[in-house]
Amino acid sequence: MKKGLVSMALLTLAFSLAACGQTPVASDSGKKEEKTAAQKEEKKANLVVAGVVFQEDQFMKLLSLGYQDAANTAGVKILTGNTGNDQGKETELINTYIGQKLDGIAIAPLNQDSSVAALKRADDKGVKVSVTNISLTNAPFIVGGYTSDNKNIGQVTGKEAARFIQEKLGGKAKIAVLQYKSQLPQQSTDRVNGFLEEVKKVNPDVQVVADQDAWLQDKAVSVVGDILTAHPDVNVIWAANEGGTIGAAMAVKNAGKSGKVYVFGTDASYQLIAMLKEKDNILQAIAGQDPYSMGYKAMELLIKGLKGEDVSANKGKTTSVDGILLSRSNPEGLAKFEADLNAKMSKSK
Repeated sequence: MKKGLVSMALLTLAFSLAACGQTPVASDSGKKEEKTAAQKEEKKANLVVAGVVFQEDQFMKLLSLGYQDAANTAGVKILTGNTGNDQGKETELINTYIGQKLDGIAIAPLNQDSSVAALKRADDKGVKVSVTNISLTNAPFIVGGYTSDNKNIGQVTGKEAARFIQEKLGGKAKIAVLQYKSQLPQQSTDRVNGFLEEVKKVNPDVQVVADQDAWLQDKAVSVVGDILTAHPDVNVIWAANEGGTIGAAMAVKNAGKSGKVYVFGTDASYQLIAMLKEKDNILQAIAGQDPYSMGYKAMELLIKGLKGEDVSANKGKTTSVDGILLSRSNPEGLAKFEADLNAKMSKSK
C-alpha cells in the first residue's frame, strides 16, 4: 500500500515537473517572436538611406532634392553623396555605405555597365538599391529605377517643331542637327531619331542637310556658324543637349539670322528659359527632363521596399519619366515651370 502511494506520488510529481517544464519553453518562444517583431518594427522606424548624384549642376541638384523630399516625407534619415563623375569614387562611396550598414541607396550611376559590380555587392550585403537617370545593362537585383526616355525627349520637341514647320514654314524645312554621338552614341541617336520621326510624320518634305557633333556651348557656336555659311538655306536647327542648344541660338544671333532660322533644343535651364523669352524669336522650344520626379520616385520606391511593402512589379526594371515641353508659344506654361523651378532650387541651397 505504501509502495502504491509512493508510486502515485512520484507519478504526480513527474507530471507536475513535465508541465512546469513545458510552460517556460512556450513562454520563451513567444517572447522571442515578440522581440523579433519589435526589432523589425524598430528597424523600419530607424531606416538610414543614401541619395547619390554625380555632379553639381541644376539637374543633379533637383535629383538630390527629390531624394531628400521623399525620405523626409517617409520619416527616414538620409545621407547625400556626390561621386564627382569619378568611377573610382563611386565604388569607394558605395563601399563606405556598405561598411556603415545603410539600409538602401538611391543613386545616379555613372555607367550602365561598369557601375553594376559595386551596386551588386551592396545588394549582396543587404543594402538595397534603386537607380536614377540610367537603365543598367544587367541589374535584376535593383528594387527599381526611374530615368528619362531619350527617344521621348526628342519626340517632345519633334512634335512642337512639326507644328511650327507646318504653320510657319509651309511644311518645308532644311534642318541642321547637333548631337553628341561620339560621347554617348545610343543616347544621342535615340534623341535624334525621336525628333526626326515626329517632324517627318507631319512634314515629309523636310530635309536634314547637316548632322554634326557639338555638345559644348563654344563648340556649338563655331559649328553652327560654319553650317550657316555652308548651307545658307537652313531654317531650322535642333540640338540634343543644353550646350548645343545655347550655342546654336547664339550662332544664329551672331549671323544676323533672327527671324530666318529657328532653334529647337533639349534640357531646361535658367539660361534656356531666358532665351525662350527673348524678343529675338530664335529659340522656339526645348524638352526639359524631370530630375526631381526621378529622384522622388526612386527614393519612395526604395523606402517602400525597405518597409516591407510589395514592390515586386518594379524589381530589376527602370521606368521612364516623360520629358516636359517648354515653348515660346505657351508663356503661361513657361512661367509656371520657372516659378516651380525657383521654389525647388531655393530649397536645394
